[in-house]
Amino acid sequence: MTRFETSHTDDAHVVLGKLTSPHGIKGWLKVYSYTNPIDSIMEYPEWWVRQGETLTRMTVIQGRRQGKGLVVQLKGIDDRTAAEALAQTDIVMPKEALPTLSDDEYYWHELEGLTVFTQSGDRLGQVSYLFETGANDVMVVRGDNDAIDKRERLLPFLPDDVIVEISLDDGRMVVNWDPEF
Repeated sequence: MTRFETSHTDDAHVVLGKLTSPHGIKGWLKVYSYTNPIDSIMEYPEWWVRQGETLTRMTVIQGRRQGKGLVVQLKGIDDRTAAEALAQTDIVMPKEALPTLSDDEYYWHELEGLTVFTQSGDRLGQVSYLFETGANDVMVVRGDNDAIDKRERLLPFLPDDVIVEISLDDGRMVVNWDPEF
């Protein structure tokens, strides 16, 4: 199973990154990317930028790595003032525009909300979110009213070791995990 980071935003879109601040005086913007690798976000020639409840389709003219991050030039954003107006806005993408993955690959937003059960049938709760560590990705599973308890558990996302089965259609995941941990 492969991971593809995206952050959940609503039923129709996922957040791919954020326009954080202007870069220079010619309208360039710094980009914080949730994709892995970070420059995968540049593979999309058009972005939807969300400002409040408004979505605006924007064309990427060019982008590049800058230090440890990314910078981008968007069509129609030609000076620092225009770039400042886009600072701290989300870059979103309609879910149907994301590449189709193979059967053993998942976007993070697809795993969020799945109900997690142990192999013996104990309900641990639901996947709240995932995060990256150096060694492996980690799922935060929060106990809910129907779970064995209300605990929050950090489960490593290790296919074929911890993750036994994922059924997106059924909204469930089975894990090889001791509920006492």
